[in-house]
Amino acid sequence: MSPYWVMMGLILVLTPIICWVFTIGREHTRTPLGKIAQVIHDKRYYLHAIGYIIIIKWKSITDNLNEPIKERTGNWTELIYSIEGDATLWIQQAFENVWLTEFLNFHYLFIYLFLIYITTVYFAYVGERDLTDKVTLNYLLIYALAVPYYLFFNVEVTSSWIPGLKALLYHDGWYSVFYATHDPLDNAVPSLHVAIPFGIILLNWLHCKEKGIKMRTWTHWPYHLFIVVNTFLFIFTIAYLGIHWLIDIPLGMIIGGIGALFIHHLQPRLRNDNGSMFEGVTKKKVINHTFWEGAITLFLLFLVLSAVSYQENNIDDRVSYRLGNEENTYEILAKVDYGQEITSTITNYHSSENLEFVAVWVDASVPAMNEGIIDWEVASQLGTVHQVSPGQSVEYLHSDEYAKQWWLIIFHNPSVDSDEVLEFKVVNDYGEDVMWQAIALSLPSLWMTGFVFHRLKRLKMAGRSFIDSTPSHLWEEE
Repeated sequence: MSPYWVMMGLILVLTPIICWVFTIGREHTRTPLGKIAQVIHDKRYYLHAIGYIIIIKWKSITDNLNEPIKERTGNWTELIYSIEGDATLWIQQAFENVWLTEFLNFHYLFIYLFLIYITTVYFAYVGERDLTDKVTLNYLLIYALAVPYYLFFNVEVTSSWIPGLKALLYHDGWYSVFYATHDPLDNAVPSLHVAIPFGIILLNWLHCKEKGIKMRTWTHWPYHLFIVVNTFLFIFTIAYLGIHWLIDIPLGMIIGGIGALFIHHLQPRLRNDNGSMFEGVTKKKVINHTFWEGAITLFLLFLVLSAVSYQENNIDDRVSYRLGNEENTYEILAKVDYGQEITSTITNYHSSENLEFVAVWVDASVPAMNEGIIDWEVASQLGTVHQVSPGQSVEYLHSDEYAKQWWLIIFHNPSVDSDEVLEFKVVNDYGEDVMWQAIALSLPSLWMTGFVFHRLKRLKMAGRSFIDSTPSHLWEEE
């Protein structure tokens, strides 16, 4: 059974327990069981469930574009590595422990899913309608905000780039199949494990600040503190397990902050608490919003397209992966429709060492994945081993025989005494141009960013605080 469904099963079992635990001493906030259905109907919480379905679909569409588009977008990992070097390697080596690894593997997946789903249920259970809205939108919209960065600014996970750094999360038996089919491993920037919980923290703070409530005296301070503690643990986890770069942490906080501000200022409009959703909307305001938010959106789109152009012009110098002596890594090949083909062009940049690789069906790769390390002796028995000579390129064709299945190309550096890191490039041609789809999927993110900056500018010009979520048509009436 998939780790995802095991974790979701645990979440369903633990949800009522957690809601009960965090309301001990505050029983008056609990929603009686007999009124749950009525509350869901009256407060339109069924729309929140639809929101979760939308984001699951949105992620699926994004993931389907991620691999085909890499032929043009490449990755920016070398730039990130030049900034922070081996910092995450030092963290892993300083703390590595089998029991810690097992705990953090569980925490990385379970608590993350737990916070996403239980936070919505918890705030609904205790009657916090506005926060229920906001934390649901937090998951939906922060992921949407990250889409253009995932598609156009690919950065490989640290364990795919830094020699000696183990993939403690991805190369570990039971987990390996799940992550290979759900995580492209090049969406390191920004970290949603930071962005989403940080967005919840900021939404809670904005809620209390606007209502004049001190955080430590807030009814839901214990649950808020629970989120804060786990967010700090996420920050350590993503560095320790060989997933994210340290720079992903502040970038994740920036994305979480933009998302939280957008949600905080939009939610009162959605709930019609200050008149209808389009109350006070005039032709002049529409033109003003269109101009400023459109200008910011176009500017950000220009930066995206400039980055793509730069990558296309430097494709010959692009490095995809780096391996130390006797190290291994893998490239994920997304499943395709029957009749389609994927051509993988693999270029070995080393001057004297061969690069070895084998194509393996994801489900069959499990025996080779053990505690953060790929066992090449096992992996090499799972398929035909191919070699790429120094300075040469080879093409590997995946025909429709492999359609509807996820495959890995496992790479191996056979050198035992070379002091040089083996660098190589992998370009997969899926036979389709999905650039326009990627741009279309990214526009909501660029517009939301424009909306936040424009909103903050308008609040400042009106002499109002950035936490003020009052719709602008009411400003002149106060």
